[in-house]
Amino acid sequence: MAEKKVTKKAAAPKAAAPKAAAPKAAAKKTVAKKAALVINAENAGFKAGDVYQALAAAGKALTVAEITKAAKISAEETLLGLGWLLKEGKIKDEEGKVTLA
Repeated sequence: MAEKKVTKKAAAPKAAAPKAAAPKAAAKKTVAKKAALVINAENAGFKAGDVYQALAAAGKALTVAEITKAAKISAEETLLGLGWLLKEGKIKDEEGKVTLA
């Protein structure tokens, strides 16, 4: 007579105990790419105009940081505009601040 093989059923894995607080999926952080500063005559001229208008509106000598804030442009763009205006003789340095010539 043929013997029957007795097989044991594999025990079902026990369910893991529920964790107290499952960590939420990390929110995706989007990194705002900084716009590249385009250096050409047209852009430099526009930034010089922004700087000039900020200085004219203030009516007094301003620091680079103050010009940047007043003109609502980046520090690099402010420096680009200042360079243009310095070359044209439109602005001058006054005790570490910039003023209209």
